[in-house]
Amino acid sequence: MHSPGITDQTGPPATRTPRARAYDLLAFDWDGTLFDSTAIITRCIQEAVRDVGGTVPTREAASHVIGLGLMQALAFAAPDVPHDRYPELGQRYRHHYTQHQDDIALFAGVLPMLQALKSRQHLLAVATGKSRRGLDSALSAVELLGVFDASRTADETQGKPHPLMLQELMAQLGVPPSRVLMIGDTTHDLLMARNAGCASVAVGYGAHARGVFVPLRPRYIADSVAALHGWLLDNA
Repeated sequence: MHSPGITDQTGPPATRTPRARAYDLLAFDWDGTLFDSTAIITRCIQEAVRDVGGTVPTREAASHVIGLGLMQALAFAAPDVPHDRYPELGQRYRHHYTQHQDDIALFAGVLPMLQALKSRQHLLAVATGKSRRGLDSALSAVELLGVFDASRTADETQGKPHPLMLQELMAQLGVPPSRVLMIGDTTHDLLMARNAGCASVAVGYGAHARGVFVPLRPRYIADSVAALHGWLLDNA
């Protein structure tokens, strides 16, 4: 059941009549929101902790930290690993992720959604816990060239839920907080939006279960890319 104020609009986006823009800038998280990488990231975190002799986190604990900067995430997921072994922990995570990075793909329906939003003259941005190198590698795919107007990664600014990532995007693109909508699959994304004075939409098909989003009062919780696409056409 949806919480009060959150409507369920899951009909085919093509059947709806788009409205005037309520938000000029749509900022998307990457992993678990646009990119179907949650399960792989979770396993890589678990394997990295195992490699350095720490207590392997549960699937829930490992997936909870997705969206944070890498070292911040690993420190949370592996509290018994000594601080001086964090560089090794990060290296082991990158090793495992590299082995599986070709297994990851955009969620079905993401590309048509982005193209439809672009055609309505929305500015599109990425605000992610990934590294700049990792994001640039993903965005080099031919179908994504020119789709996004700006992006920020955790290694070049403050990590989530600090608002600086969104604040820098707003400053670069000249958009005030009232005209920005953050879309993400974790509470870190929604807290960042709130800290920056922006509205948010949660997706319930990524790292965090939909129930944890309700106290943060997102404008909508989407259970699929199709539902997200339709809601954005109607409300963004």
